[in-house]
Amino acid sequence: MKLLQLVFILCFFVLPLQSCKYYSLTGADIDYSQTKTFQVNYFQNTAAQVEPGIARDFTQNLQDLLLNQTSLDLVTSNGDLVYEGEIVEYYIAPITATSQSTAAQNRLTIAVNVRFYNTNDVEKDFEQRFSFYFDYPGGALLTGARLDDAIAEIFERITQDIFNKSLANW
Repeated sequence: MKLLQLVFILCFFVLPLQSCKYYSLTGADIDYSQTKTFQVNYFQNTAAQVEPGIARDFTQNLQDLLLNQTSLDLVTSNGDLVYEGEIVEYYIAPITATSQSTAAQNRLTIAVNVRFYNTNDVEKDFEQRFSFYFDYPGGALLTGARLDDAIAEIFERITQDIFNKSLANW
């Protein structure tokens, strides 16, 4: 009877897990035997409208996301995975109007151009533009804490999209 239980456990639980090459609860597809480190170079802000500090904030947000969702170590040079790029757009535009020809709603849009290099598998390298937006009422000013919250929400989405493209293979 015990032998039958052992065979059951082996067939239904252990063998299916053996077929999974790499598994992570975050969805990352990383071969930790080859990939140990990552590097995030400073993302310059080259947008026409410059918001002070967002280049530093974006770089740190991407580093923090990778540290929190992988077991990789952050290095300043010679990383197995390298992220670099620039913030290419930062703008506010009206998206809906009132009958008095004023903005009923505005949208803050931020776009980031990312170059990703995987030194262990060059087929996974890419260059892609990622963007997201934050909508807010037309009569409101996007300053102070409201601006900080908007940028944080945009960066959270963009960094997660970068993670998914580079490591989750979605």
